[in-house]
Amino acid sequence: MTESGVLLQRASDPRITRLVLNRPARRNAFDGGLVASLQRAVRELASDAITRVIELSGAGKTFCAGADIDWMRKVSGFTMEENRRDSAELAALFRALDELDKPVVARVQGAALGGGTGLLAVCDFVVAADDAIFGTTEVRLGIIPAVISPYLVRRVGESRARAWFVTGERIHAEEARQAGLVHRVVPEKELGAATKAVLDAILLGGPEAVAEAKRLARTVGEMPLRDATNIAIQRMGERRASAEAREGLKAFLEKRKPSWAVEPAAKKS
Repeated sequence: MTESGVLLQRASDPRITRLVLNRPARRNAFDGGLVASLQRAVRELASDAITRVIELSGAGKTFCAGADIDWMRKVSGFTMEENRRDSAELAALFRALDELDKPVVARVQGAALGGGTGLLAVCDFVVAADDAIFGTTEVRLGIIPAVISPYLVRRVGESRARAWFVTGERIHAEEARQAGLVHRVVPEKELGAATKAVLDAILLGGPEAVAEAKRLARTVGEMPLRDATNIAIQRMGERRASAEAREGLKAFLEKRKPSWAVEPAAKKS
């Protein structure tokens, strides 16, 4: 599928779908059209029975430079109600990505600023080039990182988020990794191979179990320990009784791969 600013592409392994921000001339910056296209793409991915894992990337030299300056110029003339509606659309996109059952693996080169940093906070695994930069630079434009704030605070903690929010400083890849925003940092020439290794690792898990594991992390992360333990017990009971879990245990005992763990085809990308 090709939409304004977005590409959906099957990888050589059809279980992997690439979601590509495709506005390289604008450094893949957000505008209303890109937000709407991403919302449609996420809805399509949610209902796609073939896709098991999503690779999120940006075309060109930059992952995502945040908000498009022309879009910012336009919304500066909006009424408060128009700005609320516009922000609600962006919030709906982040929520849909966060709640998507299928894992999202981000591949980051160049820069991920503002909303680009926010996108990473709703991804399940982030692989970044060692020269990539990140940051919530909104205060330097006289605005705040409002819509992305719940996800970033959850991801890196209040202390780091506050420091990043108030300074607007650009953050280097290793600091982003230490903060928990990024999971793996590699030289840019190794970015493709490193991302593929993560995608392949996810495909070795049972698809239902992977989706449930993602939901579990999100659910218990928002709960007091006692409530989270009760939920974990309930979910484990349900999962152990599933056909997928029975096949996984049977395969382990028989010293073979379970039916869903198809090996990648000759490391194609």
